[in-house]
Amino acid sequence: MDMNTKATPTASVPRHRGRPKLVSDEVQRSLIVDGARQLFIEKGYGRTTTDDVAAQCRISKQTLYRLFPGKPALFAAVVEAHRYSMLALQGDYDAMPLEQALQQIFRIDLDPKIERDNLALLRLVMLESQQHPELEQMLLEYGANKARADLAKWLKARRKKDAVEIDDADGAAHILLDMVFGPMVLKLDDAAKRRKTQQRQDHIRRCISIFLYGISAKKSGRGAA
Repeated sequence: MDMNTKATPTASVPRHRGRPKLVSDEVQRSLIVDGARQLFIEKGYGRTTTDDVAAQCRISKQTLYRLFPGKPALFAAVVEAHRYSMLALQGDYDAMPLEQALQQIFRIDLDPKIERDNLALLRLVMLESQQHPELEQMLLEYGANKARADLAKWLKARRKKDAVEIDDADGAAHILLDMVFGPMVLKLDDAAKRRKTQQRQDHIRRCISIFLYGISAKKSGRGAA
């Protein structure tokens, strides 16, 4: 090398600090909710810590708290996800007959494992609500109340299309939800957890049929709700 030749300075390459962001906040939130849900079911709400959730999801507590300010907010998000797993109102049911659409909304083909998790979450609230009264309030606020409002809105939208008589959509939604899910809430025991898929499907069909058509043998039409 010619000692008189000046070396060309190497251009500095900017260095990025920290790990590159691999997933969006929306996806990250969903992953955290899934992980937290499993922990709540396995350990209970009181015994699950934010450290547990961070470790389960392989994230830092800083990331966890950026997306969820605390354990109550995290449980509220779990209840929101629980609501969607029980009542599928995000689908497009416009082309379906009303009875078939309601069967799909009430998830007649729900995977048995998801149903067991749903039952376990309801059982958790019942067992721990005395020590943690906020659980029952969150289940009501983010679960039952929103489910009823969503279903009432959908029934209103289908009222003209199906020529059904629903003067009080909110009340009708409340009745149908109680018919379908009432027995599930009242019988959170081992027998309920062992309920066969066919039994669940028959129950949903029967509730929807009674809701839509009643039980009178004199009714010949099937247009009133």
